Amino acid sequence: MNRRAFLQRPLVPAAPALTGDPERPENVFMNQELPRNSRSRAGLESYTGPWGFQEAAHLLRRCMFGPTRMDVLAAMQAGLQATLDQLFAPQPVPAPPVNYQYASDPNVPVGQTWVTAPESPNVNTYRKNSLAAWTITQLVQSPVSLQEMMTLFWHNHFVTEIDVVNQAKYMYQYISLLRSHALGNFRTLTQEITVNPAMLMYLNGNDNTNQAPNENYARELFELFTIGKGPTIGPGDYTNYTEQDVQAAAKVLTGWRDRYNRNVVGSPYSEFVASRHDTSIKQFTQAFDNTAIANNGDQEYKDLITMIFAQRETARFICRKLYRWFVYYVIDTEAETNVIEPMAQSLIDNNFEIMPPLRALLSSAHFHDVLTQGCKIKNPLDYTVGMMRQMKVTFPATSQLAAQYVMYNFVNQGAAAQQMQYFLPPNVAGWAAYYQQPGYYELWINSATLPLRVQLADLMATTGYIRNGFTLKIDPLPLVAELTDPMDPNVVVAEFVQLMLPQPLTPNQLDYLKEALLPGLPDYEWGIEYSDYLGNPNDVNLRNAVVSKLQALIRTIMNLAEYQLA
Repeated sequence: MNRRAFLQRPLVPAAPALTGDPERPENVFMNQELPRNSRSRAGLESYTGPWGFQEAAHLLRRCMFGPTRMDVLAAMQAGLQATLDQLFAPQPVPAPPVNYQYASDPNVPVGQTWVTAPESPNVNTYRKNSLAAWTITQLVQSPVSLQEMMTLFWHNHFVTEIDVVNQAKYMYQYISLLRSHALGNFRTLTQEITVNPAMLMYLNGNDNTNQAPNENYARELFELFTIGKGPTIGPGDYTNYTEQDVQAAAKVLTGWRDRYNRNVVGSPYSEFVASRHDTSIKQFTQAFDNTAIANNGDQEYKDLITMIFAQRETARFICRKLYRWFVYYVIDTEAETNVIEPMAQSLIDNNFEIMPPLRALLSSAHFHDVLTQGCKIKNPLDYTVGMMRQMKVTFPATSQLAAQYVMYNFVNQGAAAQQMQYFLPPNVAGWAAYYQQPGYYELWINSATLPLRVQLADLMATTGYIRNGFTLKIDPLPLVAELTDPMDPNVVVAEFVQLMLPQPLTPNQLDYLKEALLPGLPDYEWGIEYSDYLGNPNDVNLRNAVVSKLQALIRTIMNLAEYQLA
């Protein structure tokens, strides 16, 4: 498989650009149909093959943002099952975001959290910025864990948009809910997100009353959050649900609204108002076995969720989304039979606990097949956050609170410029790279985003981002010191490639990279220069000579097409 094809101009004229999200520049060179390349024929059976650096790195690249060399070596030493134990281990609840510099907030001193404080005029914007920076902090500072990757997965699944909800407190509560259930029970999370204040505001649950049922959330609950459409069988009707089912579900969900007193300490909460609730019997179609849901007050929405989760297609639907997030976007007949079906059965057998089928996937022969390695284009958060974490970029200390939050917001804005901003998916369906056929991941790469990726890599590998007296940049010296033989330029090149790229390079590519490290110089020159630096590390000239060469190597690797892959 040529995994660099997405950056290459085809030899024949491209087909007309696909019609998609108008906010995304279309790439006329991306897929015009789904790839027909050979895919893994392995299934969900346990992987028993080699377990070296490449295999450990593949697992960590898919499960977290930017695994470091030490992360990979530790996983390699521990083995597959022990590494999965670590990835699935519960994580402590992070301390909440704080006021990092806004002196005009009379209720929240700098350094204190605002998440339960009363509102004041003109504080919501800084609080939204605080929330964004705090969220990126969790990604960059995460240990070897699946929690943050799964939190982002659920954010892309149970979508809300901060510019629609427009309340930092609501979004903090929302993302905390997703994080707390990141590796928990899918059905429980669906129940809780249904009456979450942010979701009630985002999909008009507040407006859903017995006098005027609002179908927005009911429709998305079926189509995007649980069971999916299935083939069309009539106008607005699908095999998995019909318009009648949407209308009945909307009535089930009447009576809920978000509540929040901005003048007192506290958090947003949801409230059931019985007088706003439709008390009739709600009749569903054959798609749901002609189920009738009777009035059950503030528990009736759980009856709806129970009905939906009784359908096997609900398990298949979420397993396909997990597959596209962690493995690849093409689900062919063999993958459906050998991977999706047994995952769905595991999910059902385990009462919709997400951990058993996901662990089975990540430990499977299918996931670890060589054809699955390096076949994903990094999403912008994986690209930007992964760069910072993998290259061990140093951020300001907590004692420099304002600078710290500013730098984490810089990372967030870097991903936003590449068309993936945390808390701001483009629409209720999430980011198009995970659902829009046939482009899928290739949508991340276009004439607007690719130059921004290259610019960010060049900036971080050279001068860095400077703000308020702090420089955010890659320091290559600690990275090279971790290598098995930093004195040998061939080892330096090979082990940086091993860390930063998801697949081996050809001898010609390795020679090209060594030329970037040692332009026109023999191998021994590197050993001399690095040895001289180690002997006198305070000598600025010796240090700069080594750093400039390592910067050139790292920058060149980041400019390879393979660096876009995971």
